[in-house]
Amino acid sequence: MIYTCTLNPSIDYVARVKYFKEGHLNRTESAQMYPGGKGINVSRVLKRLGIESTALGYTGGFTGEFIKEFLTNETIIHDFITVSDVTRINVKLKSEKETEINGLGPSISSSNQKKLLEKINSMNEGDFLVLAGSIPQSISEDFYGEIAKKCLQKGVKAVIDTAGTALIKTFPHSPFLIKPNHHELGALFQTKIESVEDAVFYGKKLLNEGVENVIVSMAGEGAIFLNKQHALLANVPAGIVKNSVGAGDSVVAGFLSQIIQHNDIQTAFNYGVASGSATAFSEDLCTKELVEKLVKEISIKEI
Repeated sequence: MIYTCTLNPSIDYVARVKYFKEGHLNRTESAQMYPGGKGINVSRVLKRLGIESTALGYTGGFTGEFIKEFLTNETIIHDFITVSDVTRINVKLKSEKETEINGLGPSISSSNQKKLLEKINSMNEGDFLVLAGSIPQSISEDFYGEIAKKCLQKGVKAVIDTAGTALIKTFPHSPFLIKPNHHELGALFQTKIESVEDAVFYGKKLLNEGVENVIVSMAGEGAIFLNKQHALLANVPAGIVKNSVGAGDSVVAGFLSQIIQHNDIQTAFNYGVASGSATAFSEDLCTKELVEKLVKEISIKEI
């Protein structure tokens, strides 16, 4: 079973305004609301690719109810812990430029943190747990590291998609997969990643820190995959980028969709890159049909 965990989910309110004018009344041409959060995105893409998962995390208030109802309607299993604060709303304003206003996350009590750890304790060897997104200010930056340690002890494969200290704290506990982009990889080593060679060099440092598998997205230069046995480079298929939200999460979902079925690294990497590209080329998250089309346009080579 794959579990995803979103500590700080949201409702993403996406508003399109043709000519936004600051300080004036503006009217939307269209608006949509989606459940937001990196772990939730992974669960939604997995479902589209025919893979079941269970979404974990914290929700509260009417916005939290919206998220649960939305996922239920998409037949996605969820087991959120209810908190007293209202789940945040993030505003994505799309006009000549794209502007984001992200709400504050809820305060998560120590008792609710323990409840999440209890859910993880009930997982079985061979399960996957995706820890994705930022950690709320009320939770220690060590929290993902603590969860990764529990996963290692139980034989659960931890997938980490976050940044900074929260990510670094997981390295001693052998996470199964991390997926930084080239900017995030550079930030980990206080440098700038300017080439595939740079990404490979610093990605291998992560393997030496204890990480089992690393995917680094390189924007127009494609993506690389690294573990102790392989160094792979994938191209990016041609297409018009329409959406930056959820592309990285789709890479994780596409990769896991194949690992859990076939346990073949090259196939999984191909599907990861195809899924991320399909989301970037779509208004919402990717569809299976577009992923399957793009898979045929991606070539992978050893480097």
